[in-house]
Amino acid sequence: MELLGIIWETVITTPMINSLVLLYSIFFNNFGISIIVFTCLIRLMLFPLTLKQSRQMKAMSDLSPKMKMIQAKYAEDKAKQQQEIMKMYREKGMSPLGCLGPMIVQMPVFFGLFWSLRATLISTPEKLSELSDKLYSWLPQVHSAIPIDSTFLWLDLGEYSRNSQYPYLLPILVGVSTWLMQKMSTSVATTPQQASTNRLMLWMMPAMFGFFTLNFENGLALYWIMSNLIGILIQGFITGWDPLLNLLNFRKNQIDDNNNEVIVNKEETLNEEDRDLGEDGGRSDRNRTKRTRHKSNRSRNRGRK
Repeated sequence: MELLGIIWETVITTPMINSLVLLYSIFFNNFGISIIVFTCLIRLMLFPLTLKQSRQMKAMSDLSPKMKMIQAKYAEDKAKQQQEIMKMYREKGMSPLGCLGPMIVQMPVFFGLFWSLRATLISTPEKLSELSDKLYSWLPQVHSAIPIDSTFLWLDLGEYSRNSQYPYLLPILVGVSTWLMQKMSTSVATTPQQASTNRLMLWMMPAMFGFFTLNFENGLALYWIMSNLIGILIQGFITGWDPLLNLLNFRKNQIDDNNNEVIVNKEETLNEEDRDLGEDGGRSDRNRTKRTRHKSNRSRNRGRK
């Protein structure tokens, strides 16, 4: 375990700390900009994986009709069904787990940044000494940049989100951006089980990260929001904006359906009123006819007398 701790610190947290402090010194001693630029660099490093993930998603979508045919053909033999599906994946050079690459790689970055922020945003002389020990001696810019000012806009990036001026703002932004990212990057479901899993992940991940954000530093929430926004843009330009456009069209269709329903209801009401008026008019005509006949009969009776 001690060896793993040394590897984790050497490979993940120490380079991150020095990168954040160096970016802070370059970008006008603004730690918020430092985190945003750091996020862009991380996303740039992950771009090959993101590109591969996007291509895998598109390929799986294209194979969806063939997969449904296999499922229908071997509906009674699940083992044969799985064999044929895996055979199809191998022929196309695909892996169902390929879409998880960026998320798996991002998790060590996320947790590494969690500890790096806590180490960088020092609050006591003891922590300042610990931070100085983690800075590279061959990089003089980082030593002259500390201590770091953690303010960005109205935020204290070293403060927990729950203690901020607007405690629920960042958790909501994290949840919404995660939901949109999930919506953009979720592959097409080919089975009811996969569709159920997709729905679960679509709502569970945003809720989980939104809740966790309450107990995370604001700087970490800023990183996650920016990472999601960049991921959405990358996903949109590579595979298209259909998931977001479908959301807008769904909302538009809902409004159109509601308007059409109102129009239909009004038409039905008008038709009922016309029917009622017609019936009333018919009754009036019949009553007038009866009265006219009654008067004619009385006139004839008087003439006979």
